[in-house]
Amino acid sequence: MDQPPGNPDQSAATGGPPTCYRHPGRETGIRCTRCERPICPECMVDASVGFQCPECVRDGSGTGHSPTANQPRTLAGGTTAADPRLVTKVLLAINVALFVAVMATESRLVGDLDLIGLAFNPQVNEVVGVADGQWYRLVTAMFLHQEIWHIGFNMLGLWWLGPPLEAALGRTRFLALYLLSGLAGSALTYLVAAPNQPSLGASGAIFGLLGATAVLMRRMNYDMKPVLVLLALNLLFTFTWSGIAWEAHIGGLVAGVALAIGLVHAPRKHRTLVQWGTCALVLVVVLGVVLARTAALS
Repeated sequence: MDQPPGNPDQSAATGGPPTCYRHPGRETGIRCTRCERPICPECMVDASVGFQCPECVRDGSGTGHSPTANQPRTLAGGTTAADPRLVTKVLLAINVALFVAVMATESRLVGDLDLIGLAFNPQVNEVVGVADGQWYRLVTAMFLHQEIWHIGFNMLGLWWLGPPLEAALGRTRFLALYLLSGLAGSALTYLVAAPNQPSLGASGAIFGLLGATAVLMRRMNYDMKPVLVLLALNLLFTFTWSGIAWEAHIGGLVAGVALAIGLVHAPRKHRTLVQWGTCALVLVVVLGVVLARTAALS
């Protein structure tokens, strides 16, 4: 629950790192450019110069405009939302619903939706795969899980990483980050893995969120050690555990970092062009990889 405004130097008085004045438990390196109160990503509002707290935005605070003229914006320029976890919840619900469907159909659904390049399916007595025109598998595989531990780890990562990113980027940009990171993971898997090797899971998208979190924390001058340790551990598991599609992890991670750089470091004057240009560039690269691999398998 939001807390009432307090002393902006309250954390300094106790000798600890600055914490958000509305969320005392959240450390932050950002302050309102007008009142200088510490603010976290969920509270910061993008202004013409730096970031402002919600109270300064509502009051106008010397901008020369009425309070209604100052539309609240996220760090990346997106529209602030009453529920900064909505897209995260929807994505989590889709993953869980599809997992329940897989369990209910005794995994028969997996053969229709998993990522596979080109292979003969004896159940339908025909060749199937992305190279056979089933491009939808690049997307459906991102939401498909077959093991409880697999969906458990991925959904825990989504719930931990998603809300802060969604609050900082805005719903539309966060959704673009998730989907494009997942697609990049699918594309690299399709390119590198054996054509008859099935792959599934949201791991590519989750690694994209992890890479974006590192970029965001760097942008906000947060301590990078926790996210770097988490990233190192995940990469260690990626290359030491058997049965893990490392291609999806690396593809999603690289795409997530590239997308986040474009989203949070875009210059204010050309923000929209740079942000959506970055997303378009990642999508073009993904499509290029898929087309090249399809041509090689056809």
